[in-house]
Amino acid sequence: MKSASPVKGLFALAIVFCCSLFAKAQLQGPSANYKLAQPGSSRSAMVQSKNYYLLTLLENDAAVKKLLQQDTAFANMARNKTAALAAALKSCNSAFCYTGALKFTDEEIASVSSRLYELYKQSPALAKLVKQQLIPSGCYVLYQQQPDSLLVKAWQQDAKGINYTIGVYAEGNAPNYPKIDSIAFDVHRKAYAALAYDAADAIHQETKDSALFFTIPLNGALRFLEMNERNSAADFEPMASTVNKAAYNAIATTNWSKYKYTLILVPGAGPEEQGVAISAEGMLRCRVAALRYREGLAPFIMVSGGCVHPYKTKFNEAIEMKKYLIEAMGIPEKAILVDPHARHTTTNMRNCVRIIFRYHMPFDKPCITSTDKSQSYYIDAMEGRCRKELQLMPYKLGKRLSDTEREFYPAIESLQINPYEPMDP
Repeated sequence: MKSASPVKGLFALAIVFCCSLFAKAQLQGPSANYKLAQPGSSRSAMVQSKNYYLLTLLENDAAVKKLLQQDTAFANMARNKTAALAAALKSCNSAFCYTGALKFTDEEIASVSSRLYELYKQSPALAKLVKQQLIPSGCYVLYQQQPDSLLVKAWQQDAKGINYTIGVYAEGNAPNYPKIDSIAFDVHRKAYAALAYDAADAIHQETKDSALFFTIPLNGALRFLEMNERNSAADFEPMASTVNKAAYNAIATTNWSKYKYTLILVPGAGPEEQGVAISAEGMLRCRVAALRYREGLAPFIMVSGGCVHPYKTKFNEAIEMKKYLIEAMGIPEKAILVDPHARHTTTNMRNCVRIIFRYHMPFDKPCITSTDKSQSYYIDAMEGRCRKELQLMPYKLGKRLSDTEREFYPAIESLQINPYEPMDP
């Protein structure tokens, strides 16, 4: 039998090597070294970036922005949206007529999906954006296993998220948690129609010269979040240089081998009474976590919770717990990380994982939750709620240490944006 040619053998090996490189590129995932982009320094810019990251990238990338502005289909859509809003301002006499002109239609979402897919196949600029921005950002990590459809799925998520926000905060639709997240206005009052007109008119004036097809709906969502005082996604950002500065700087010099756990997570417990800064339960959770910290289990405590209870409170759970840990418990500020955005136990867990990843903390090392007995056991059985509300499971459970402590491991899926919680996406 004739032996195979050495040249052919080397050629076959080269093909296998190239295929493996291609597969690796296709499976490229989120990078902790990736720096999230934003279109400006305003609160609205931060809210936009955290909720609608693809649209932020489309605005920021000069080559892609030019491509979209010069594309005939997208340019026509931009003009049509502007004309439709102008017509609504002249002919509408109800709030919902004005707000309806701000949203994407199902046909527009489908049309953009098809055109984006075509351009992605043709345009090196769009392909580069997906590879060098969209995938390493992790913001759409649930879709990354299908890179050819990632751009379209990200677009559809952003568009539906914008419509959801306008539906809740301009039209009064019920959010997931009406008691704490609902609209600030009575949409059935006559005065609200005048307010909706004024908002739509301001949006029209601000966007009428834009050639980007998504500018009007995007600005509609951002303006109504602002009007409702629901732009808290921007609170304390960028956190690494504000509320987390001392701890963030300490991370770089931490000897992780000395500790069994990356951090101790303390979920917030908001008070129900107006004017109360921190609840009794919040104090007790901090005290138990301080014990674990002093035992040397982890170098950091993370307190998590936003401005949640009662409705539209100005007190932030995490900030108040940080104050309590410093002032009442004597924990050094450099040992305390803050997540000032979470509104639920599900997002206490998810946001903790995000900070671990973005701050270059050990991602394969376990952490522990430290809380009251009831919540601790609730976290054990929270997968169904997480998958329903977040479409993902942000952690994997480890060993139970006590009635108040439980190990957990971070899950990279936590980076996925949730478009249906605009105050903490």
